[in-house]
Amino acid sequence: MFSKSHLAKFAATTALAFGLQACATTPAEEVSAALAPAPVAATTASGPALWKVSDEDTTIYLFGTVHALPEDTDWLRGPISQALASSQTLVTEIEDAAMSDPAMQQKTMALGMLPEGTTLRSLLNAEQTATYEAALAKVGVPPQAFDRFEPWMAGMTLSILPIMQAGYTQESGVEKRIEAEAGADKARGSLETVEEQLALFDTLPREAQIAFLMSSAEMIDEIVPMMDQMVAEWLEGDADGLAELMNRGLTDPALAERLLYERNRNWVEWIDTRLDTPGTVFMAVGAGHLAGTNSVQNYLDQRGIAVTRVQ
Repeated sequence: MFSKSHLAKFAATTALAFGLQACATTPAEEVSAALAPAPVAATTASGPALWKVSDEDTTIYLFGTVHALPEDTDWLRGPISQALASSQTLVTEIEDAAMSDPAMQQKTMALGMLPEGTTLRSLLNAEQTATYEAALAKVGVPPQAFDRFEPWMAGMTLSILPIMQAGYTQESGVEKRIEAEAGADKARGSLETVEEQLALFDTLPREAQIAFLMSSAEMIDEIVPMMDQMVAEWLEGDADGLAELMNRGLTDPALAERLLYERNRNWVEWIDTRLDTPGTVFMAVGAGHLAGTNSVQNYLDQRGIAVTRVQ
């Protein structure tokens, strides 16, 4: 039902937007050592893809992000830098300030906790428990570390740990860099709330949450190579290659609809409405939303709204 390859890819990318807060507020003494990153060489390539939608008095740039990158990755230059500089408003999936709000972090943790008296491993069968504990051991985390977590929270955190250990950081991610570059003079906007993004996982049926957790555990050795390959495609501006990588194995229509397509349509509605207001907007969302079938661009085209590739 749920494609393991896509769940792992989704965990390694989209979940990074808010999942690092789970690591930050986990029983920290048990995982802090596991999070120590290895140095990663900076990467330079032709540059990520950039699109724009415009009419006579409004321009909206569409830029696909990667939520965590190796330190000093070189991408913010040329048309991307110029587009950001020329924009009066920066719009992201969620507000950056919300992620650092202690109250929101507490709310995230409360949402991701099992009821008192229930442990994560008690929800797994013997085979699942063995696979899960083996994955934890590979990232240097004790078996009991996530026992209080809902399966989705444990799966998200487990999928992020290898990426962090490989030298990827949220501080080097696209959103953080764009926020810093934009400065205080640009207006800010967001397409979703943290609560809405968390609900994508928290409202999954328990069976689906466990499938998500097990996909992270079973593919623990593949998460970093997947991420490396996706970042390489992103840096080359190969939207088709990135789409093929991210959507390979996305075989469950309900999952695709919930995590990608419905949100893409909502964002297209926002773009269509925003075109009625003059000005220039830099809209930065996860790269998977701007690639492949039923992408934001596809839905814009269905509405007769032209999208132009800038880079």
